[in-house]
Amino acid sequence: MSDKVETNSAIQKALSVMEAITKNGRPLSIADISHELELPRQTIHRTIQQLEALGLLQKDPHRERFGVGPRLKTLAINTVSAGNATGTRAILQDLVGEINETCNVGILDDHEVLYIDRVECDWPLRVQLQAGSRVPVHCTAIGKLLLAHQEEDAQQRILKTADLRRYTKHTITDPGVLEAQLAQIVAQGYSINNQEDSIGLIALAVPVRNADGLVIAGLGVHAPEPRFNIKQALDRLEKIYDAAVERLHPAYGSRPPPDGSVRPGLTRICKIVTPCHNFH
Repeated sequence: MSDKVETNSAIQKALSVMEAITKNGRPLSIADISHELELPRQTIHRTIQQLEALGLLQKDPHRERFGVGPRLKTLAINTVSAGNATGTRAILQDLVGEINETCNVGILDDHEVLYIDRVECDWPLRVQLQAGSRVPVHCTAIGKLLLAHQEEDAQQRILKTADLRRYTKHTITDPGVLEAQLAQIVAQGYSINNQEDSIGLIALAVPVRNADGLVIAGLGVHAPEPRFNIKQALDRLEKIYDAAVERLHPAYGSRPPPDGSVRPGLTRICKIVTPCHNFH
């Protein structure tokens, strides 16, 4: 009986540590986790060592902090991909049915975006990727959106260490210019990729929040420019927001505020053909 109690206790501590890290949406130090869980640092240190050895957690190479590991990410992707009628997959399928373009949900994974689920449209001309695919953070709609909502120290670290490679003539490779656009993304509530990673490809992304209001993922839509230019993308913005706020937020434990404050500028944006952005 004592072995069973100890095993359950160890499992509970491990789950609590992983929940603390995933809930905060950023790597945490042993002191942070110890304070949040009200457990001794030695206990947290021992638990983290075990989780790190299993690939469930991963140490930040630049700081004494721990984040989600590759094995935990794989579990998350497999869980989402196996979703049922009330899961992320069904929400994306409904949205694709409404706007007839490819939709995906992605999370920030260091300097890349990791797609955790994706539903393709029926058009023969489309970008074909799968859940688990990775794309750059600095030149994609979801990537810039998630980077914009990072804490300042994390955002600066990524801007300084990421490979801001030029993929097209529209790719932003200057950290200062990119930083200014990130502030604009937070203010307007959405992100645009105007042919920044592939010529002829337009994408739009909006935030997905958890129960604490933190942005933990992005909901994105992309398509070839001939049938999905900037104006056409913004014409679909309200439907994309509705999918994120009314359906994806509750799926992640969040409820939209009654005043609509989770959608800054949406009413203005939907009424104006040329919103206040200076994307390439």
